[in-house]
Amino acid sequence: MIATVTRQKCFNHTSREAAAKCLECGRHFCRECVTEHDERVICASCLAKLSAGKGKLVARMLNIVTVFQFITGFVVIWFAIFYLGQTLLKIPSEFHEGKISKPNLLDAFKE
Repeated sequence: MIATVTRQKCFNHTSREAAAKCLECGRHFCRECVTEHDERVICASCLAKLSAGKGKLVARMLNIVTVFQFITGFVVIWFAIFYLGQTLLKIPSEFHEGKISKPNLLDAFKE
């Protein structure tokens, strides 16, 4: 296999001898055109494709997290408003009529 790589020319630079074969696309490249990524040798164009794919995955995950945060926030606010309403319903109606609250001191002098 090494003998076949040495006889090949770089895909990008036809005057240079190939140093490695990209494991993704199978083309031959010189030392300047390849890089090591995840313990394998790949060309720059294949690396860009892999990076773009990971970027889409990250964007998808962010969308899922955003939806989950919205639903969680909605549920928390709903429960807070629900229990506030339940607490307000427990206040006896006499409180609103003024029977439970302290009388005004000025009312005592009016009589």
